[in-house]
This record gives sequence, C-alpha cells and structure tokens, in this order.
Amino acid sequence: MSRVSLEGISKRFNGVGVVRDVSLDIEDGEFVVLVGPSGCGKTTTLRMIAGLETVSEGTIRFNGGAVNDLSPRQRNIAMVFQNYALYPHMTVARNMTFALKNNGISKAEIDATVQRTADLLNICELLDRKPKALSGGQQQRVAMGRAIVRRPEVFLFDEPLSNLDSALRTQMRIEIKKLHQLLRTTVVYVTHDQIEAMTLADRIVVMDKGEIVQVGVPMEVYEQPRTRFVASFIGSPRMNFIPCTICKNGPDSLYLKFGNESQWAIPAAHAARFRKYENAAFEIAVRPEHVSENGAGSNVAQFDAAPTVVEVTGADTIVVFSLSGTDVSARCRPDWRIKVGQPMRFGVSFDHLYTIDPASGVVGQPH
Repeated sequence: MSRVSLEGISKRFNGVGVVRDVSLDIEDGEFVVLVGPSGCGKTTTLRMIAGLETVSEGTIRFNGGAVNDLSPRQRNIAMVFQNYALYPHMTVARNMTFALKNNGISKAEIDATVQRTADLLNICELLDRKPKALSGGQQQRVAMGRAIVRRPEVFLFDEPLSNLDSALRTQMRIEIKKLHQLLRTTVVYVTHDQIEAMTLADRIVVMDKGEIVQVGVPMEVYEQPRTRFVASFIGSPRMNFIPCTICKNGPDSLYLKFGNESQWAIPAAHAARFRKYENAAFEIAVRPEHVSENGAGSNVAQFDAAPTVVEVTGADTIVVFSLSGTDVSARCRPDWRIKVGQPMRFGVSFDHLYTIDPASGVVGQPH
C-alpha cells in the first residue's frame, strides 16, 4: 500500500490549463473520491497519478518518493476504466493472468491468486468465458479482478460504474466498498455522480474548473459546503437557492423579502448574520429535507404555497412549488397525500438556512 501526495500539480494542453495547482495528501489505505462535473479536471488528475499523462508542473509522490519520471508499470498502480478495457480474444482467466505471466510469476502461484480473487468477486463460473459472453456487471467484476491480482500499491478507478444501469450501480458500489474494507489498499476514485462519492468515500475532493474547491469527509462537505458550487453539486435533490432582500419593520425587526409575494421574519438569534445584507440582494439556500410540511417552532418561517410538481418515489415525495418565481423543492413524507395546485403550509427553520454571499459565492453557515 502507498501514501500518495500531490504537490502543486498542474496540466496544460496546448498552453491551456486544465488542472491548476492541485495539492492533496491521500493516506495509506484511504478511499478518496474526486468528484465534479464533466471537464473539471478530475480524470486528468487521475491519469497524472497513473503516469498516463505527464505533469506540467508540480510533483507526485508515492510514500515520499517522486514518481513523475516513472512509467505506469514502475509505479505499481492498477487502473479500472469506464469501458473495462478487457482483451476480447482472451478468456476471463487469461485476462486476469496476463500481467502476472509477464512478471515471471510461477503458474502455481498465478492459478492460486486467480482462484482466490475469483472467489472474492463471485466470478469462478466465468473464468472460461470471453468478455462478449458477459454482462456489463460481470465485465466490471473481471476488470476489478484483473486489478486485484496484481497486488498494486494504489487502485485507480475512472468512472467505473457509469455504463451500468441503476440497480447494478448500487450493487457494484456495495461490492467496491466491501473490497476496500477487506483489502485496505489506497484507492483514488473518479466520478461525476455525487451519490457514488457520498457512499464510497472516506474523503471527498470536490473539483471545479481544474481546481480543488473543498476536501472533507462526506457529511462535512454535505452539511458545511464552503461555496455555492459545492452546495449546488453535492446533494440530491439539489439544494434550493432563493433570491431575496432584507427589509425592516421597526429598528429591530428584520425580514427576508421574496419579490412582492412573501416575507419571513428573521428570529433575533439569527439577525446578526443577515444584517450585512441589508443593502444588497443575495440568496438564501436550504436543502429539500429542511423544507417541511406544517413546520413549527420559534426559529421557523411558515408560508403557504401550491405545489406545481409532485414526484412520488416510494421512500419519500418530492414537492416543487414556486416562491417569487423560483422553483423550490421539499422532501416530504411518503404517506403525505399531496395534490398539484392544492395550497399547503410549509415551514423552513433558520437553523438550516444558509446565506450565499453575492460577490464571492461563499456560503454562510447556519450556526
């Protein structure tokens, strides 16, 4: 196993920077997920760690030693790709043993290693088949098996589940997590799917426009996003962002005002963090699970709205309504019978209400 350190690495293609000054320490045995939208630089960063792309600036270290000039083979990494990259003319067994044979390992040791790995991945009955006879999920297991038998210091995953259907993605996430808990090998995993990031990672690295914008354990990133981008990207359904202004009703009474339709009294306990926006338009943000039906309490703003969309998912019901022209989503109880166009009362607690600075995009935390 290996500790991976990225020290100010950058990558330019034809003079255009696609990764800029990325620094990150990945601990031995840690599962780190790079997440972000397409084009944010996460796959390029992974390929630099693998040695498949050269580093324009900065240093990559494994266990303290620089690896910039080492080939992928010399770095002792194993990579699982989005398209599996299996040899179509070889059986599953030969796909798994190909790299081992080139390393001069004895046949007996190779056979034992493949059998152990096949048992681990539940693919023993597939060893004599060729890739074209396998489902997508089976091919992904074989690709993982081929990586495991090499006993690498670092596993690299590049969007490995994106070609699978929803049910298989869920199943494979569980399998990957189990494997990591068993093998405890350092893993760097790239995805644009924030659900994968939240469920798999020891730590999430959120990237945008070639830079790291936040690093943290999943719930820290979810509950304490630093920027509007992170708040909008992490979470499903996404966080609500609602334009508003501050108005006064007397010297000590502050209100959030939403166009000409609605206003919420700001509790005294929260007044201080809103005062700086008295003369500026800004946004508040709240997650759908914190927009509740019939919410009540000293720090809760209550208001009536008519749902425009109702999505029943089984586990819960997502209700969309308009607040001064902005669509707002609420995650409601599954047993709550809600009809489009029928007004109902909602509540939002200021204890879960974020502010978004209009100039910097920095998120003001509720507490």
